[in-house]
Amino acid sequence: MKTILLTGAAALALATPALAVAAEAPADIVAPPADDAAADGGTIIVTGTRSRSVRTVADSPVPIDVIEPAELKATGRTGLKEVLGQIVPSLTMPALGGGGTSASVRPISIRGLSGDYLLVLVNGKRRHTTSLINNLSRISGGSTPVDIDLIPTNAVGRIEVLRDGAAAQYGSDAISGVINIILDDSPEGGEFSSTAGQLYEKGGALLQQQIGYGTRIGDGGFVRFAVEGKYHDRADSSAEPVPYIYPFINGAPDPREANADHLIAGGYGRSNRDKIINGSLNAELPVGDALKLYGFSTLSYRDIDDKRGSAFAAPTGYGGLANVQGQTVLPQVYPSGFQARRRIREWDGQGTLGLKGTIGAWDFDVSSSYGRDHVRLGAVGTLNPSLGPSSKTSFFMGKQVQALWVNNVDLSRDYDIGLAEPLSVAVGVEHRWEKFQNIAGEPDSYRDGGYVIPADGTPFGQLYGGRSPSPGLVSFTGTSPADQSSISRNNLAAYVDLSTSITRGWFVGVAGRFEHYDDSAGDTVSGKFSTRYEIAPGFALRGGVNTGFRAPSLAQTAFSTTQNTVTVIGNNRVSTISKFLPVNSIAALALGAKALKPEKSLNFTGGFTFERGPARLTVDAYQIRVDDRIVKTEFLGTASNGGTAIRDILIANGVANVDSAQFFTNAIDTRTRGVDVVAEYTVRTAGLGSFRLNAAYSYNKTKILKVIDNPAQLAPLNVTLFGRQAQRDLVAALPRTKLVLSNDWSLDRFHALLRVTRYGSYVESSNVASGDRRFGAKWVTDLDVSYELSERVTLSAGANNLFDVYPDRNGLIAYDGSGAYGNFAPFGLSGGFYYGRVSVKF
Repeated sequence: MKTILLTGAAALALATPALAVAAEAPADIVAPPADDAAADGGTIIVTGTRSRSVRTVADSPVPIDVIEPAELKATGRTGLKEVLGQIVPSLTMPALGGGGTSASVRPISIRGLSGDYLLVLVNGKRRHTTSLINNLSRISGGSTPVDIDLIPTNAVGRIEVLRDGAAAQYGSDAISGVINIILDDSPEGGEFSSTAGQLYEKGGALLQQQIGYGTRIGDGGFVRFAVEGKYHDRADSSAEPVPYIYPFINGAPDPREANADHLIAGGYGRSNRDKIINGSLNAELPVGDALKLYGFSTLSYRDIDDKRGSAFAAPTGYGGLANVQGQTVLPQVYPSGFQARRRIREWDGQGTLGLKGTIGAWDFDVSSSYGRDHVRLGAVGTLNPSLGPSSKTSFFMGKQVQALWVNNVDLSRDYDIGLAEPLSVAVGVEHRWEKFQNIAGEPDSYRDGGYVIPADGTPFGQLYGGRSPSPGLVSFTGTSPADQSSISRNNLAAYVDLSTSITRGWFVGVAGRFEHYDDSAGDTVSGKFSTRYEIAPGFALRGGVNTGFRAPSLAQTAFSTTQNTVTVIGNNRVSTISKFLPVNSIAALALGAKALKPEKSLNFTGGFTFERGPARLTVDAYQIRVDDRIVKTEFLGTASNGGTAIRDILIANGVANVDSAQFFTNAIDTRTRGVDVVAEYTVRTAGLGSFRLNAAYSYNKTKILKVIDNPAQLAPLNVTLFGRQAQRDLVAALPRTKLVLSNDWSLDRFHALLRVTRYGSYVESSNVASGDRRFGAKWVTDLDVSYELSERVTLSAGANNLFDVYPDRNGLIAYDGSGAYGNFAPFGLSGGFYYGRVSVKF
């Protein structure tokens, strides 16, 4: 029996507790007629299946959800990361994952795994990843996922979220799931919208303008454009003032302290001031009777001015103690201290051209796609103290570039073999070429100028006289020629995908894929088996098993940087100069590093679907085991982790003047178990309109099964390769549970969406148990209300975090006043955000 999807605000959720369905509806409740249900629920999926047979969400042997454009708008969010974070329970995103570029391009996690394990497609074609590696992030550290914020939200026709491994069908990265962003293909019409808002107390002003337009071309073709521009200001949730800004005078505070602003974190909560322009094109043109030429592309420019990760520095210290960066201030340049800012200017684009049609009994699709992310890194409002008082204050730090070229040939046809449904056969080949570049910045951003602080009679000279400040910029350092790299690789793949219904209610699918990489990733083979059996009308069991893999990203192999960083050990902040080593470098090999190999996965999923009338319920349990996961090592060479012995090894292999070093390694095996439950119920009344009641629940728990032994080079040194904090961040830093309850109400021209989300508790861990900080569960309410003034004009207003909820005040407060609410809260650190929107169709 073919079942039909009831689309609604919950079809986009990834989980839920069941909703009770009344045996008999009250007299004024009108159940949707059969033809209306078909029109409403006949959404055909294209993700996770290569079958020529029509499949809907309820027919799918694995869990899949569909997010419609109206649901994207009703979140009030303006970027796809935050949109999906609102409506997909198993997807979470920390408020501040870490410093550096990790604060600018926030990492995501899905089903307890980083964004690296999630494959992103646009119109079914692989999307390129970001060039910005999350090297300083504690959550999803070292990941280089796709940055979906660089796709205009008004270009989206719908989003399909596949909640199962699919490496056998799509290749590397598809371990925790697949997101397929399907661009709007409406052949005619346009819409303009403008959204403005800000946080209730903390600023963070937002202005977003969007326009999209489509028109018909040729005989049955179309072209559609979309453009959005967004400005989003930073917000500050600092809680504690810095006691002193100026140097002491004869042991007493400077009189200027009375009028100084001592609350200077300047970006704790939302550190970025973003300016983004995203554009897209989607087009299709029939060529003859059996062929279609198609193309689509996106182009983005983003300018980020970021304060996070660039700690405030002052000549005196917090509470009269020496600031961890006090000697770097140079009062001749910054007499009142300073807070450095990172500048990121990014161009990102991808274009795809293809031809599809039919030759004989075969459908074919031939395509080529090229994508590139180009980032220019800079710093302003800082200095290189080793250059002395003549240091400039604005620097070019380097560039990072990631490119991807993908070519596909896909074929499919059906064979009638006497079963309930023809055997669908899909085969294909793929070639991928990718390249990563880490390009050096200007010399003043990393060099040692040799300046020595004079021991004069000033307060600053008395504190730091005779010392040589650290080379490079304060808080971050430019890319040096020694850190520069350029690396590329090719990949060849072939797959086969078979599926059929053995009986009217029993579907079976099998897929296999072989891939060859010309680097250390080598050869991989993955497979998938899935099935769905309808026991009774509306009730079916489904499940499957699949193996998968994720090849190490090129950035994980080649990335290198030298940085001034502050490490929290227990409750103490320690300033260090750390070197991140390329895994194949001489110094890394001397510390026991090995060429990275693919991470391997084994996934099991099983559950059931129930659908009757206006009610639908799905329950899916899963287990994902990932072996040889790639993680960052600890800082090797600190006083508590190898000390001078490690530094001697580094010096002997050409790395001097650093306190510690890190590199990537295949270090751990993990197992993630969880359950997703999705329930929805639609009520249509004669006088009160329609109500779509939805609930979504996600639970997952990750366990570390194995940590590799120290390599032989480190065995005698009693070194911790992957320590307590890093292990705890994998298993406790994200909420294990997320519950989303929503009611989507429509009455004539009035529409309202109320969503209540419960985020479970989580822990921000330390490398000692006494430093752990637990943050309790919180309920967050979102509301979006709209009214159609006419067929063309709609006014909307709403709030994200309507009741201004904050995390527990349980964080470690830094000397600059930041940290009161921790860093990892998935709903942010800055309270309620309120907005208004006007939309005009034309």
